[in-house]
Amino acid sequence: MKIVVFGRDGKVGASLIPRLEDAGHTVLGVEIGEEPELTGYDAAIDFTSPSAVHGNMRRALDASVPCLIGTSGLSDEAIEDLDAAARSNEVACLIVPNFAIGAVLMMRLAELAAPYFDGVEIIELHHNTKVDAPSGTAKATAERLGGDVPVHSVRLPGLIAHQEVILGTSGQTLTIRHDTSSRDAFAPGVLLALEGLADLGPGVSHGLDAVLDAAS
Repeated sequence: MKIVVFGRDGKVGASLIPRLEDAGHTVLGVEIGEEPELTGYDAAIDFTSPSAVHGNMRRALDASVPCLIGTSGLSDEAIEDLDAAARSNEVACLIVPNFAIGAVLMMRLAELAAPYFDGVEIIELHHNTKVDAPSGTAKATAERLGGDVPVHSVRLPGLIAHQEVILGTSGQTLTIRHDTSSRDAFAPGVLLALEGLADLGPGVSHGLDAVLDAAS
């Protein structure tokens, strides 16, 4: 595939581009603020910032390029606009809060366990340069557990991406935790999502589950 990656110099983008190339893809890395010609690309990936992602992806969708978004912090209005653009140009746009396969399983397991417990809270821990809180993964997890779930955010140097879901009922607790120790953890999920974009219908879809479910 011919892929453009917005966020070439970011922590995730810098680690992702070599993995995409190793997988046989042709990749153009783009810095924040650059506006390359996008016609002819098979996919656009964004790992930039909440202030840049909407503009990048809107330009890609207007060029009929399917989009894969790993940047969190998009407003509901921005998502609605991207959905309209994707449908108008008949391409898919997949928003993924977390590309680590283990994080997807963490959310599924928490959803499976929740009916058997009386309460649940989420603790998410990220590096101190992450600009949004709560994280996209925490928000997505809370939505899967019913929405009204307390979320506690921690931002510290030395962390990458971590989340635990703590469930409690009389006499017992259950903790489901996922830890990302390297940004290399995101590459398999990105590759899986790229393969699955063609199976998604036009418009915005959410989560790596959308690709897993479409392939099953």
